[in-house]
Amino acid sequence: LVCRIMGLPDPRTEGSRNPGATNVLRFGGKKAAAITLAGDFLKGLLPVLLARWAGVEEIGLALTALAAFLGHLYPVFFGFEGGKGVATAFGAILGLSWPVALAALLIWLLMAFVVRISSLSALTAAVATPICSWWFGAPIAQNGVILVMALLLVWRHRSNIQNLLAGAEDKIGTDRPEG
Repeated sequence: LVCRIMGLPDPRTEGSRNPGATNVLRFGGKKAAAITLAGDFLKGLLPVLLARWAGVEEIGLALTALAAFLGHLYPVFFGFEGGKGVATAFGAILGLSWPVALAALLIWLLMAFVVRISSLSALTAAVATPICSWWFGAPIAQNGVILVMALLLVWRHRSNIQNLLAGAEDKIGTDRPEG
């Protein structure tokens, strides 16, 4: 949607063919990527905040977070082919528990600073976040949903994992050739 409004190509036909901010950054620039990132983040955060505001109990909040995340991964309007879900998961987790979200963000930032590989940063944060949620004493429903989200994040990064193992994963700020 952001790319269409900004007159850019569909991200599902460019670069990694992923509609997320990392791919949009490669061909659309920082502004388009930032807007995409914000939209994906809000897609996870707003439903959880609205549910919290409406007085929904913890299990309902956790299921709302999961629904927002799954809706991003498998959107009806795009033939059930969506993004990898990192920003949406972060938004949803922030709506559930700001300490857990802060821990996940700090892990991602540290990894990004050290290794300069977005996918490895996301994978590390995804694996660590359920542990952080448990450590912070989150309700069982939240822990379960965050674990499911982490497993799906790893699953959605299968091609990145193959690239990492082959030493071929792009560094942050690297342009990827077409194709």
